Amino acid sequence: MDKLSVDGGFKLDGQIRISGAKNSALPILAGSLLTADPVIISNAPHLHDVTTMIELLACLGVGVTLDERMNVEISAYHLNDLRAPYSLVKTMRASFLVLGPMLARYGWLRHWFSSGRSTFKRPSRSGRRDRGCGRLRARPRVKWFDR
Repeated sequence: MDKLSVDGGFKLDGQIRISGAKNSALPILAGSLLTADPVIISNAPHLHDVTTMIELLACLGVGVTLDERMNVEISAYHLNDLRAPYSLVKTMRASFLVLGPMLARYGWLRHWFSSGRSTFKRPSRSGRRDRGCGRLRARPRVKWFDR
């Protein structure tokens, strides 16, 4: 077991701000697509994947307001596009999290794969994705496009 040992006899004193966890924030942000009511998420972590997910939601037409303390207000009352842009999806594997909420609310969407065609650095989740889509009575059609 790893441990941290502090020697020296000086008392530690002060305050730090702890932000939320990325792996919790991303599904919550994607889940906000399920409702037309405003959703407020407090203390989101200021990380690249979180800001990319916020950009992805904005590209879909979601109203997003972000303040300096990383409190996010989301309004998915009306979406103007059900196509996730490749330029954002390719940078974040977690973009697949919007699949379920979009299918549940709208019945369809167009989404790119974020892992690439030939080499997967991590195990593929396509089987899990396909089973989940099947439970929502959706049939994923996979097409590879040259970029």
